[in-house]
Amino acid sequence: MSSALPIHAVLLGAGPLGINIYRHAINRNDINITQVVDIDAALKGRDMGEYSGLELTGFLISDSLDGSKVADVAILATVSDLPRIGPQILALIEAGLSVVSTCEELFYSWESSREWSEKIDKAARDKGVAILGTGVNPGFLMDSLPAMLTGVCNQVDKIEVRRYQDAQFRRIPFQKKIGAGLSFDEFERRKNDGTLRHVGLSESMHFLARQLGWTLEKTEDRIEPVIADRTISSEALTIHSGYVAGVRQTGIGWVNGEEKIKLSFQASVGEPDSYDEIEIFGTPHIRSRIMKGVHGDIATCAIILNACRSILKASPGLRTMADIPMISSVGT
Repeated sequence: MSSALPIHAVLLGAGPLGINIYRHAINRNDINITQVVDIDAALKGRDMGEYSGLELTGFLISDSLDGSKVADVAILATVSDLPRIGPQILALIEAGLSVVSTCEELFYSWESSREWSEKIDKAARDKGVAILGTGVNPGFLMDSLPAMLTGVCNQVDKIEVRRYQDAQFRRIPFQKKIGAGLSFDEFERRKNDGTLRHVGLSESMHFLARQLGWTLEKTEDRIEPVIADRTISSEALTIHSGYVAGVRQTGIGWVNGEEKIKLSFQASVGEPDSYDEIEIFGTPHIRSRIMKGVHGDIATCAIILNACRSILKASPGLRTMADIPMISSVGT
């Protein structure tokens, strides 16, 4: 059992992910949630325990940060894109808090949002706090873990990562995000307007390239529907044969005209074989598979909570998973 004092954390965002993080946190003795904040007026004053499907706790959701309450770090579980979350991060920095966020674009934002990255980095350095975007994907399975596996290689020619998962065991917003239950035409419409995609493949590719000293001249993000060949029922919905069961997304990065990184992500309701696999073509050739795959919702909550101790030991600024002390589970 860890003898370290518990970390006091503010949780911002009481949506499905925030609820899951809260449920995991209250069963640990290494972290103490001191506030839950959400801007939804309908949630103000709600008991967080009851709202999370647990017993009444007397712990009420607020609509703004209370600076009088003890806090070491902020857990930010709101949105996936940097333009919307940027002002939230700056406000937390101004309050003197380091931040661990589930925002996918924040994981490695220097290529996609340099202006926001520089602004956040400067503000954090000035305040002496550290900022991290992480999660299971992006954050670990398709970027940090394969990068670490290359540490035993003398040469790396190419990296492929394959993540296949049965989405019927994921939270309902995730199933909707991957288009489960849509018609083909509706899937294509949402794909084309940018509202249907897994966020993070580009960030993962650029992170991997940076770690390996590669300069990506071009990246591609291909999105296709997975079509149900039978009627599939989950707790949340019924998908008829011929309708969309999920998404198949492929990220490819090129160096000097050669395909060097290929990330394959497929999540569908009723996916027959779930696994996470990393293949490094080089010396030595490494192929590592996690049978049955890593449950994304459980793993995301775990890595966010485990990262809180590491971010408090990190150097000030906008950090990546390569810049902070190694994240590991804390004995409780």
